Amino acid sequence: MAGMGGVIYGYDTGISGGVTSMDSFLKEFFPEVYRKMKQHTDTSNYCQFDSQLLTAFTSSLYVAGFFTSFFASYVTGNFGRKPSIIAGGTAFLAGSILCGAAINLYMLIVGRLLLGIGVGFANQSVPFVNQKGFDSDPSSDPLLIGIH
Repeated sequence: MAGMGGVIYGYDTGISGGVTSMDSFLKEFFPEVYRKMKQHTDTSNYCQFDSQLLTAFTSSLYVAGFFTSFFASYVTGNFGRKPSIIAGGTAFLAGSILCGAAINLYMLIVGRLLLGIGVGFANQSVPFVNQKGFDSDPSSDPLLIGIH
């Protein structure tokens, strides 16, 4: 369980960065940005289009993760690390399903918020589980570092 915490840390960078540059994604969820991008083919797309919805899509995961990490510390302190990791994994799974099934932008943003909740729990609890593994069995250190 704790090994998957390292996987979801980099999920957003690998997925949302690539997806937001795909024409099919922009046509479906951000048609105004797509139209502007096709009108200005001679300039770079980097930070060119002012879209509050695209900004909300991108930042929703990070904002949710930030605020969730405070709540996750309470959950971890009162109920333990395992329930905290399970809660985060469940939220992340639900967010992944919702993002994959999204038919409109608002479903996509709610899915990203759930992904952020999962990342917030993982950022708070997974390093402690991995550290406990380091302390208890030094022979597993390279394995745990590789997983994380």
